[in-house]
Amino acid sequence: MPRVTPPSLTALGRGTLPPRIDIRGHTYAYARTFKNDFFAVTALYVGQDGKVVLKVGRQVHFLGLPMRWIGRWLRQREERFLRLLADVDGVPRLLARWSDTGLVRTFIEGRPLRNGEPVADDFHPRLQALVATLHRRGVAYVDLEKCGNVIVGEDGKPYLIDFQISWIGRPGWLHAWPPLSWVARWFQGGDRYHLVKLQRRTRPDQLSPECLAASYCKPWYVRTHRALTQPLQRLRRAVLERVDPRRARGERGHLPEDDSDVRVRPGDADPHAQPLPCGGGSDRCRIAGDDEGET
Repeated sequence: MPRVTPPSLTALGRGTLPPRIDIRGHTYAYARTFKNDFFAVTALYVGQDGKVVLKVGRQVHFLGLPMRWIGRWLRQREERFLRLLADVDGVPRLLARWSDTGLVRTFIEGRPLRNGEPVADDFHPRLQALVATLHRRGVAYVDLEKCGNVIVGEDGKPYLIDFQISWIGRPGWLHAWPPLSWVARWFQGGDRYHLVKLQRRTRPDQLSPECLAASYCKPWYVRTHRALTQPLQRLRRAVLERVDPRRARGERGHLPEDDSDVRVRPGDADPHAQPLPCGGGSDRCRIAGDDEGET
């Protein structure tokens, strides 16, 4: 009998996603789950008006400890980034909140950037311009180390869709002083380094010999971050390898489209779901069940 990921290591535990959601007068039906890990579950919903993404932060306890506060905190962080970057081309648009731990955003048609797969000549200049815009807003993306964290849109343009671990400096004198100002510069410097590394992996022909050589030399702050986090990552990996057999299929939490045995099943919605302001005007969103009532 095949082993499955323990419910305690998924965001909703034994809970399930709603079969349909109503956003600003439009109904969207559950289609598939992209990712279901400890911190959040991300799913695609499809309607006559197009496609949207529902992302729900952790709601269940872990080892007897309440963890819903993590889901609320992650939702608040990501919502803040999406609002701050709402006018930036290359970032999805926030559509609504869902309960106290989730949000709904636009879906970006495309595919993840992959090692060795060439992209258009203007792809990396556009990606560099996008990240530079984030930096001018005080944001560091932080998560550019992997190609898959960048989306190649159907239009050939780059998109950044996941701001779960991104950094932002709050305006004010406090964040202008060390060490917070140093942290912002280090993270943004890491973004610039990883941009060159991504270009080396997909379009090395666009790099000068000097830039190509520099892409193999990690800055000290990247090396320091790696030295601090690697022991924790190894410990986490060793523990999860024993309890989560799905790791062999790829990055933890990511679900293949045909992986029906681990897909989050549509069913009862979160009992704490409430109609919440959708961020623009008086529009409101709610969860629709099988009988069009609250589930």
